[in-house]
Order: sequence, then structure tokens, then C-alpha cells
Amino acid sequence: MTDLSGEMPIDAISFKHLKLFESIGRLKSVRRASDDCNLSQPAVTQSLAKLEKIIGTPLVKRHASGSYLNAAGEIFHARVARFSVQFEEALRQFGVDAEPRSVAARLLRSQVRALIAIVEAGSFTAAADQLGLSTATLQRGVRDLELNLRKPLFYRTASGLIALPEAIELGRRLKLCLQEIDWGVRELREGDSAGPARLVIGAMPLGGNYLLASVLDQFLAREPRVEVVIRNESAMEMIRTLRTGDVDFIVGLVPPEAEADLESVSLARTPFSVVAREGHPLVRAGRVTRADLAACDWLVGGPGSRRRACFERIFADGPQPRAPIATSAVPVIRQMLLASDRLTLMTSYELRFEGRGLGVVPFGPLDERPMIGVTMRANWLPTRRHALLIDLLRQSVPGLLTGTDAPTVDLAA
Repeated sequence: MTDLSGEMPIDAISFKHLKLFESIGRLKSVRRASDDCNLSQPAVTQSLAKLEKIIGTPLVKRHASGSYLNAAGEIFHARVARFSVQFEEALRQFGVDAEPRSVAARLLRSQVRALIAIVEAGSFTAAADQLGLSTATLQRGVRDLELNLRKPLFYRTASGLIALPEAIELGRRLKLCLQEIDWGVRELREGDSAGPARLVIGAMPLGGNYLLASVLDQFLAREPRVEVVIRNESAMEMIRTLRTGDVDFIVGLVPPEAEADLESVSLARTPFSVVAREGHPLVRAGRVTRADLAACDWLVGGPGSRRRACFERIFADGPQPRAPIATSAVPVIRQMLLASDRLTLMTSYELRFEGRGLGVVPFGPLDERPMIGVTMRANWLPTRRHALLIDLLRQSVPGLLTGTDAPTVDLAA
């Protein structure tokens, strides 16, 4: 985790600190929390004091009737409670034999960080370099984690230890758990002199970039201490990075089918059209058949994209056109369309911003009418800044779609 305060890193917060603080907030008593965690009251008090020092603000008010969370404590406790529930669920999904809460109590943050680093880096050597540890130290931490879990995480091959699929999934889930603590601290430090907070947003090509760009100046005017990192990859890669927590949410075409671990906020329906350069013979034709389309070369989206799925449905039971290039890169698509007789699919929202020099082929209407919106992990709790940016995106859509030259786009209900 990043050092946000310039003084004490978030990694200094141990799982023990979190467990004790969760108990204090839930039970409203240091004494009852000490009983709940089988520790002395002085130990619980010292742990709370260290947690407050790391975060940089008091979290609990002490009264004769008990210990109560203050406003900052309520904010952070909500994140810690989510962390605890998700942590135990991750262990349950991994298949630990004992009660997940008792297993969680045995784990150290350093052990969990080691697993996450190995899963992300792909090897013990790279993970050790990333964490600033020796390979032997990292291996020792992983062995301790396996002993605490009482289940193997790796199997040995001729080239070394390889993470089991179940271990990779466990690492992904635990990384999302730790993000709750990261975001909780960020929420508490919004007004201090720490460095800028970072939001990592995925922007789907093509329309996602324009929708996101339309609100960034307004967002940064209201949140000048935020750094917004925008990632652009294929649809499948965007969804993968969302699931691993490497992006906070995605702006662009929402997935065609609901998935249990994802949810979307739909902002507008934006149908696909077949598109070519303005002077293309099919643009000037009065009526175009599927055979006419199949006679042309195509630019298609990557596997798993809405564009690719729509293309495959058009030619599902007929002649197949040549489609040697799969890309979602806007400069490549524009250049290759303008310089040739190739065809592609673009949504009405994309044509609104990339339609100069391009024309719609009179074929259709196509059944595919995808939604543009925001996709996030299910049960994700956005920070105040995340919520503000999403609200600005929602507000911006009607204004972006006005104008007599704008292709028809239906606002989502």
C-alpha cells in the first residue's frame, strides 16, 4: 500500500489492529473488545492508540458508559467491517477446514502481501524484488501462510513453484480486501497535507474515453488534490483489471450479460451501425444486403467485446467476410477506414465524436443496442470522490447527446 501521510505507511496497520478496532466499534466498549479478542484491556488500548497514530486522527471517544466511534471512526469502521466480512468469505471460498474467523486470526499481513505479490508478479524472484525482500524470506512467509491455512498454495515444477488456481483466486480476493483499508484511510485523509489521492479509471474504447473526458475538468475543479489515472485496454482486459482491483470502475459499453461479481449503471442506449468512409460505394447505395457486407474486409473488436459479438451475429449463418484486423484503437480504426473500403461497427455515441469523414451503411437496423455506462465490482462501496465522478458522468450524458447532427441515442431510464 502507498504511504499517504509521508509519516507512517498504511502497511503499518496490522490485522490485529483491524480486528481490535472492529470489536471496539461493534461492541462499543474496550473492555468487551478485550474479552472478544482474548486480550487485556491495556493491550487493546495500546493497539487503538497505535492505529490512531498511523491514520493520523482519533477514532474513538471514551466515556464512562463505553467507547464510541467519532465521525472519523464511523467512516473507517465501515471499511474495516467490510474488510472483515470479505476476508472471511475469501477464506471460505478457498475452502479452509476450520472456521474462517479463527483462520483469519492466525494470518499476518506480511504473509498475505507475499501471496498477492507472487500472484501479481508471476514468480518468487520478481515478487521478492517488488517487496524488497530476499527470496528466502518470501518463501518462508509463504510456508508460514500455508501452515496457517493448512492447505497448499503452490505446486513444484521443473521451473520452480507455481501458484495453484485456488491460490491465485485467493490472492485476488485478499487484494480487494486490503483495498478497503486503503480507501478508508484515504477518506480520512482527504483534507490533510498528504499527497494527491489517486483514482484509477478504465475507459473502454471508443465512447468511454469521450464520456470520461467530458467530466474530468469539472471533477478536478471540485477535487484539485486528486490524480486521475486512465487505463485503456481491450474489453476483456478491462474486465480482468476491474476484477483484480487494478481499476476502480470502467466507463464505456457495459457487459452484455449480467455477471454475479459485476454490476453496471446504464446511462444511455447506443445502437451499432455499419460504418465506412463517406465515399464508400455501400454508403451511397440505396439498399445493402448481407452478401454486400461479406464482400468487404472488416475491422472487428477483440474477443469478448460487444463489437465482436455483434459482428459475429450478423454473419452467423451466412458467408463470412475477411476480418484480419481486430482492434479497438481509435487512431488505427479511423486511419484504416478513411484509407480503404473496409467496414466496421460503431455505436451512435462513438459516431457522435468520431464520425467526421465517416458514413453509415444503410443496413439494419441491427438488433444489438448496447448500453454505455459505468461497470463496477458488485457490492463495491465507492468513496465520496468515486461517487462524485460517477454522478458527474450521469449528469453529462444528456448534454453530450444534444445537437441536430448527433446520431440517435436513447437515454437510459
